[in-house]
Amino acid sequence: MKRILLSLAALVLTTSAGLTVAAPAELKSFLSQMVPGQAPDAIEETPLPGIYQVVYGSDIFYFSEDGRYMLRGDLVDLKSNTNLSEQTRSTARKAAVSRLDEETMIVYPAKGTAKHVVTVFTDIDCPYCRKLHDGMEEMNEMGIEIRYLAFPRAGIGSSTFRNMASIWCAEDPRAAMDSAKSGGKVEAADCDHGIEEHMKLVRELGINGTPALILDDGRLIGGYVPPKKLLPMLEGNTAVPGRR
Repeated sequence: MKRILLSLAALVLTTSAGLTVAAPAELKSFLSQMVPGQAPDAIEETPLPGIYQVVYGSDIFYFSEDGRYMLRGDLVDLKSNTNLSEQTRSTARKAAVSRLDEETMIVYPAKGTAKHVVTVFTDIDCPYCRKLHDGMEEMNEMGIEIRYLAFPRAGIGSSTFRNMASIWCAEDPRAAMDSAKSGGKVEAADCDHGIEEHMKLVRELGINGTPALILDDGRLIGGYVPPKKLLPMLEGNTAVPGRR
């Protein structure tokens, strides 16, 4: 994301006042030249006349139609109290998670019919990840399926990374995860675990802490939420903390 910001900042500084970008397709081509190798995921009109929303993963920028001005920040509809930028980010998160193979996840299925699916970036050494895991049975009983992705915050090659890779490669990954989350010893194992793809997604989505919960509609909860508070958020009866 930093590279994109620098490139777009250079774009704004070097664009001549006379440049006209008349349509989203032309703006997309123009931006692709300024950020080589990473074309925008989407360019869309906004409710503001002459302002386009440009999407790179979960990063959002706003451009005037002539390409001269760039805005960075959230676009909020004060009448409906809706964060339009966050809606776009949620859509991007949902799409990004859907591209992952479920075989690379450790899944705790709901009891009976699954009412909701929550994808969780977790770290076995994170205290609040362990606290969230303690409520697994309660969440599953509520009809919430939990799908774990690995986010060893110490990084690739760390002892946490190796231990999490061993959990993913265990004969019974759920049992290995249960043991690790309760402080148990992790038995070494090796396989094609796919955790690097999880880490790539962490960077793409700008996630910087654990646990990070992506709800089934793409909304993000950064941090621990008790099961009894999570369910109303999933059902749309309670707002996600810090988001409109």
